[in-house]
Amino acid sequence: MSENYEDPNLEEQPEEVNAGETITRVTGMFKDWFLDYASYVILERAVPAIEDGFKPVQRRIMHSMKDLDDGRYNKVANIVGHTMQYHPHGDASIADAMVQMGQKDLLIDTQGNWGNTLTGDRAAASRYIEARLSKFALEVLFSPKITDWQASYDGRRKEPINLPVKFPLLLAQGAEGIAVGLSTKVLPHNFIELIDGSIKHLQGKKFTLLPDFPSAGEADFSDYRDGKRGGRIRVRAKINQLDKNTLVITEIPFSTTTTSLIDSILKANDKGKIKVKKIEDNTSSEVEILVHLPPGLSPDKTIGALFAFTNCEVAISPLGCVIEDNKPLFVGVTQMLRISTERTKDLLRQELEIQLQELENQWHYASLERIFIENRIYRDIEEQETWEGVLQAIDEGLKPHIAHLKRPVIEEDLVRLTEIRIKRISKFDIDKAQQKIEALEGDIAQVKFHLANLNDFAIDYFKRLKKEYGAGKERKTVIRLFDDIEASKVIIRNTKLYVNRKEGFIGTSLKKDEYVTDCSDIDDVIVFTKDGNMMVTKVDSKTFVGKDIIHVAVYKKKDKRTIYNMIYKDGPGGATYVKRFNVTSTTRDKIYPMTKGKKGSQVLYFSANPNGEAELVTVYLRSIGNVKKLKFDLDFSDVLIKGRNANGNIVTKHSVRIIDLKEKGISTLRPRKIWFDDSVNRLNVDDRGELLGEFKGEDRLLIITQDGIAKTIVPELTTRFDDKIIILEKWIPEKPISAVYWDGNRERYYLKRFLIDNPEKEEKFVSEHPNTQLEIVSTDYRPVLEMGFYKDRNKDQKPNETVNVEEFISVKGITALGNQLYPEKLKQLNLLESLPYELPEPEIANPDDSEIDSSENFNDDEEHEGDFSQGSLF
Repeated sequence: MSENYEDPNLEEQPEEVNAGETITRVTGMFKDWFLDYASYVILERAVPAIEDGFKPVQRRIMHSMKDLDDGRYNKVANIVGHTMQYHPHGDASIADAMVQMGQKDLLIDTQGNWGNTLTGDRAAASRYIEARLSKFALEVLFSPKITDWQASYDGRRKEPINLPVKFPLLLAQGAEGIAVGLSTKVLPHNFIELIDGSIKHLQGKKFTLLPDFPSAGEADFSDYRDGKRGGRIRVRAKINQLDKNTLVITEIPFSTTTTSLIDSILKANDKGKIKVKKIEDNTSSEVEILVHLPPGLSPDKTIGALFAFTNCEVAISPLGCVIEDNKPLFVGVTQMLRISTERTKDLLRQELEIQLQELENQWHYASLERIFIENRIYRDIEEQETWEGVLQAIDEGLKPHIAHLKRPVIEEDLVRLTEIRIKRISKFDIDKAQQKIEALEGDIAQVKFHLANLNDFAIDYFKRLKKEYGAGKERKTVIRLFDDIEASKVIIRNTKLYVNRKEGFIGTSLKKDEYVTDCSDIDDVIVFTKDGNMMVTKVDSKTFVGKDIIHVAVYKKKDKRTIYNMIYKDGPGGATYVKRFNVTSTTRDKIYPMTKGKKGSQVLYFSANPNGEAELVTVYLRSIGNVKKLKFDLDFSDVLIKGRNANGNIVTKHSVRIIDLKEKGISTLRPRKIWFDDSVNRLNVDDRGELLGEFKGEDRLLIITQDGIAKTIVPELTTRFDDKIIILEKWIPEKPISAVYWDGNRERYYLKRFLIDNPEKEEKFVSEHPNTQLEIVSTDYRPVLEMGFYKDRNKDQKPNETVNVEEFISVKGITALGNQLYPEKLKQLNLLESLPYELPEPEIANPDDSEIDSSENFNDDEEHEGDFSQGSLF
C-alpha cells in the first residue's frame, strides 16, 4: 500500500464502472480525509488565533457569558449548556476549558470550589460552582459594532469570528495545545509588563518580555529566545532551610503541583539519590512543603540534589505557534505583542470612527429638530392631506436653514421630524437645544482629536488599563541565572565500593572483599595498578580493571588539587623515576600508562594527596657493584607538579630495594582563590563575581545575615546562600565584628564588639524580640559611626555626632548585650571611613610553592630531566 500511496495516479478522480456505480481508491480518500481532519484540529481546537488569543471553545464561552451577563453569577452548568448552542462538542470539554480560564483569575469572576492549581485538586462539578465576566473582560473583550460575525455550526445562531480584544490576552494567559503534526506552548507573561511593552512599542522604543508564572518560583530565562521554537527555560522551586534538619518549599515550578513534586522527591529517595526522613504537605492557599532530613545530612547538598534529581527544577521549551488568516504562524512573543498592540490600536480607531459617526448623526438630527421647531415648520404640514405632501412640505420649509449642515437631508430625517410629539414642541427650550448642539460639537472635536492623535490615545488607553486593573498583578517569578549543578557532587552516596586488589576487580557487589568507600551509582572510579597503568570507569556491580591494584578512589572530574606522587621503575633494567601529577580529564575505560610505557615497568611508591601534600620518603638501594650510598631521602616538594603524561625526573639508575615513608608532608599548592557570584548566589573558582580571598585548607568564610546570625563555614562550591546575607568574606579569627542594633525589648540602640569563639556553631548576636532590628554591621578593625538626630520641637537642631567604636566599647563575648548607644530613635545612622590600622607582618611564603601544571600532553625530554643521584640528596 505504501508503494501505491506515492503513485500520482492514485489521486485521479473516481472511475465509473457501471451506471450509477463508482470506485474510489482508499488511499486517496485517506489522504484527503486526514488533511481535512488535521486542518480541523489545528484551526478549530488546539491552536489559538493571533487576533484575539482565544481557541474556538474559549471564544464561545466568552460569547455565551456575554449573552447571559446581567451582573449576577450564573451556574457554570448553565453557561456550559448555553455554550453548546455554538460549540459542536460535548459539555465536558467546555467545562474543562472554562475551569482553566477561571483559574487564571483574569477574565472570569469565580464563586465556589474552582480547584487548586498548586495542589492539582480538581474543581467541583459545574452544577455547584458559579461564574460571571470580570470587569476587565467587559472592558477589553466586547464591542458588537466592530465585531465580524459568522453562522454557528448548525446555522441557527451568529457567533463572532474573532472577539475585538483590546489587550495582549494570549501572552497574559498563555496557551498550550497539541494538534495533528503541530503544537503550541505560549507561556504566561506579566500583566503590567505586557502593558508597559505595548506602550514602549507605541512610543517606538525597544522592549523585552519574559514569562511570569502564577506559581511564582525562580526562573532562568537566559535561553528563552523570545519564546520561539528551540528556546528553553529552567524553573526552580523556592527552597529555604528552616532548621538544620528541615527544608521548606514555599513556591513550586510552573507546570508542577505539590502532589507531583512530592512524588518526584519520594521517587528520588527510593532510588537512593537523596535521603529524606519525612515530607509534610501543609499547602492551602500558599505552598508549604516541609522536607525533614536525617541527622547529619547537609541541607545545602540536599537542596542541590532536589534541583538535580526531582521536579524542584524543570525545563520548559516554549513554542510560539498561532493561527493567522487560517494558517499556522511561528512567531516570538515580542512580535506577538507588536501584532496585538497594532490590532488594539486599529480597534480603538474603529470604535472612534463609529463614535464620531454617531455623534455627527446626533448633531445633525438635533440641528434639524431645532430648525423644525424654532422656525415653526410643523405648521406647514397642517394643510397637507397626503403623506408625500407632508414630507415635501417639511423639506421645503427646511431648505432655507440647512446650508450649515454637514450632510444632505434624507427622507429618514423627515420621517423622524414627523414623530416629534406636541408635548415636546410645546416645552422646547431653544437655549438648551443650542447647549446640546454645542456639547455635541465639543464631543465631535474631541473624537476627531483622538483620531488625529491615535497613537497617544492608544497609549492613554493602556495606561488607564494599568491604573484600573494592575493592582496586585506585580511579577511573581524571580528572574535569575542558575548555576549548573553537577549531579555527581550532590547525589547521596547510596552504595559501597569494594576492591579485590590481587585479582583486579572493583564493584559494589564484592562485599566479601576490601571495602573502599561509599559512592553513588553515577560516580566514576579511578584505578592505578602496580604496572603503572591508570583507568577511569563507571561504578558497576563488578568490573575488571587490571591485576595488582595499588589505588582506587571515586574520581572527581576537573580536580586540580588532588595530586598523585609516584616513583616507578622503567622496565626490568631501567632507571627509577619520580613524578607528581594530577588527572583532570580522561576517556572512560581507556588504559593510560603513567610510566614511560616500557614493558615490565613497576610502581615502587604511590600516594594520592587530596590537597597536594608532599611527603618525605627514604629510598634504599640494593648493594650491587660499587654503590657507595645505599640510602637517601627524597622530598616530593622538590618535584614540580606536571601533567599525567610527563615522564618525570630520574631518581637513580641503580636498583632500588625498598622505599619507606619517612615524614608526612604539607600542601605545596598555593591557596585557592574563591569568588562569589551574586547573580546565582554561589561560590566559584572561575573568576566570576567578587573575589573573597585566597583560602588554604583550614580557612573559613564568615557569614552574617540580616536577622543577626553569625557563623563560619568551610568554603565549598556546593554551598547555597540566601538573600539575607549582608556580610560574606574570608574569616580572620582575631578581627572583631562591630554591630549596632535596635533592641525591641528595651527600645534603644546598642553597640557591641565581639569575636567568634566557636567557628562550628551558628549564633545569634541580637535579642530574640520580634521588633529587634540589626542596623549596621562592620568587620573593619577600627570603624567610625555617625549619628543623625530628629529635631525636637522648640529646640535647635542637634548636630550629628561621630562615635569611635574602638574607644566606645571593648571586645566582649558574642552573647553580651553591648553598650547603650542612644536611647531614642535616630534619623540616620551611617558608617564613616574607618580609622587606619596596621596589619601584622605576613608570613613569608614558601619559595618552592608551585601552581599545578594542568597540561595533559606535556612530556619531559631527556635533557630536562634531573638526576637526584647527582644532587644534594646523596
